[in-house]
Amino acid sequence: MRQAWMAMTFPVLLAPGVAAQDMASDATRAAQAELAKRLPLDDPKDFENASRGKIAEIADGLITGKDGGIVWDRRAYAFLNAEKAPDTVNPSLWRQARLNAVHGLFEVVPDKIWQVRGYDISVMTIIRGETGWIVVDPLLSEEAAAAGWKLFADTVEAKSGTRPIKAVIFSHSHSDHFGGVGGIVTPEQVAKEKIRIIAPHGFSEEATAENVLAGGAMGRRALYMFGAILAPGPKGQVDTGLGPKLSSGTIGYMEPTETVPRAGATLTIDGLAFDFLDAGGTEAPAEMVFYIPAYKALHTTEVVTHNLHNILTLRGAQVRDALHWSKVIDAMLLKWGGRAEVAMGSHHWPTWGAGEVSTLLTHQRDAYRYVHDRTLFLANRGATLHELADQTAEAPVQAADFSTRGYYGTLNHDMKATYQRYFGWWDGNPANFNPLPPEQSAPKYVALAGGADKLLAAGKAAVAAGDYRWAAELLNKLVFAEPANQAARAALASAYDQLGYQAESGAWRNYYLAAAASLRGTEVAAATSNGQSRSFVSAIPTPVFFDALATRFDAAKGSALKGVFQFVLPDSREAVAVVVEGGVEFPRYGVTDAAPTATITIDRKTLDDIMLGQAQFPALMQSGAIRIDGDRAAFLSWFALHPRADPRFNIVVP
Repeated sequence: MRQAWMAMTFPVLLAPGVAAQDMASDATRAAQAELAKRLPLDDPKDFENASRGKIAEIADGLITGKDGGIVWDRRAYAFLNAEKAPDTVNPSLWRQARLNAVHGLFEVVPDKIWQVRGYDISVMTIIRGETGWIVVDPLLSEEAAAAGWKLFADTVEAKSGTRPIKAVIFSHSHSDHFGGVGGIVTPEQVAKEKIRIIAPHGFSEEATAENVLAGGAMGRRALYMFGAILAPGPKGQVDTGLGPKLSSGTIGYMEPTETVPRAGATLTIDGLAFDFLDAGGTEAPAEMVFYIPAYKALHTTEVVTHNLHNILTLRGAQVRDALHWSKVIDAMLLKWGGRAEVAMGSHHWPTWGAGEVSTLLTHQRDAYRYVHDRTLFLANRGATLHELADQTAEAPVQAADFSTRGYYGTLNHDMKATYQRYFGWWDGNPANFNPLPPEQSAPKYVALAGGADKLLAAGKAAVAAGDYRWAAELLNKLVFAEPANQAARAALASAYDQLGYQAESGAWRNYYLAAAASLRGTEVAAATSNGQSRSFVSAIPTPVFFDALATRFDAAKGSALKGVFQFVLPDSREAVAVVVEGGVEFPRYGVTDAAPTATITIDRKTLDDIMLGQAQFPALMQSGAIRIDGDRAAFLSWFALHPRADPRFNIVVP
């Protein structure tokens, strides 16, 4: 989920005199009541499991950094103590949020396995080896990981004695599972004490590159998806579904000392046997699950969690493979079903009991297979991208097993993503092959409706009737035609409020309510602010850096520019020839051009300084940290054609 965009913070001031968010409408209250009636919301099993084995917690759920800045603070979420959901929160999502709010240190297998939960969106697992500790997935930020480790040391090591960390396992390539590693071990410790850093094959490339190219757009959309610009509360951010929220702090990186091959492997780690199964191409491009026979414990990573996951995340990503996902879960079931007596993941709480573990795997497998097969069943009979979900009832298992419900991914957008995987963005109808952009079509819709007042009245009537999807469609046209129309913005925000209140998915709720806040001008400063450490930035492959630079090339202004700009990086012994012609910039990694327009000599470390915002290009040129030989003017002209994109670009208005 979650790499380069996490480095962004977008402070937005509250607008004075704005209208408060709407209360839940009659239609919303009726929808909440209907869902509550058909789901066993009072089933206590998950609450028992979420609290089972708790032995300590961080006071108030408050974590601060060395500078005193808040990294994690659960005090604002005290409203989740209420058992009954308010009308403004889907009762099923409320239940999930309350489960995710349980925080502390938990003993999973007596005196063998512990988990730190509730201090990030993800979970850190600590396993006892023969002589030391094996840590799995050290959270997103170094500060959160350090606080979690201190809680463990103060509680467990204080009683049983201090032991060294012998290995760290990165289960997959999303940064909320490795970014905090610097909070528990240092690179010097890893080298001196020969600490093993174990990850799935392909981890290094995926962990540092996934989102670098498209990080700007992903980062902007992530603020909506995770509710980072919403205040916590019954009318605001309550949860993400996958976990409470993202921690703030420093995202780090350490290079694995070894990787598990595609074929899987059995490794002995600090005297303990681990059986690894490759899961790449499910939730992450590089991912693995594992089983510890001695403890009869299965780590399901993010392949199996207590929700239906994303086949395509709302922030944007490459579409995942629901069919392969279901087959990996079935492989887990065949290999370890009936043997594993506890299943624990990289999110949420464990499941205990061999029968219960097998049931969890079976239901999760069936949920992803249902997404895949129902999509293809309907698509092969003519259903298109926006028809699939409305023709599909939820999977039978979803009515009985909360672990398969759409708290993060949804049946709706997962089916659309599966359709996209097979058929692309187009539904096959030529009217939709090349439609007018929204800003061009919107005024035509307004004119067709008989003017702005009539379209606004129709939108308000749809809101009053509880037809919020139709209201959003109508009013969005008016807002794109007349973005300064405050009445239209307010009416559209009201429709988004009710859609958000009804949403069972934390991601859907956050996106709708953040859109409403944007329309009203009531966004708050992003509640999650992450900075990437030097270790993370330095690990970004140089080819990826130059590919990302090429995406910033202004082809319209640079169409007449022609030249070759040769970069030489002495400290990393790398060379990149950037060929520019015809409005295209093409980096050739590892190539030294025979007759470049200009040669730029710059250390890779200096490039890292620039990426981290610790150095400016003009000052570096003046100091001699960057040397330019050849046509200096041509280079400067080319360099000026790489403007930074505004990370606060509009989403819900033109």
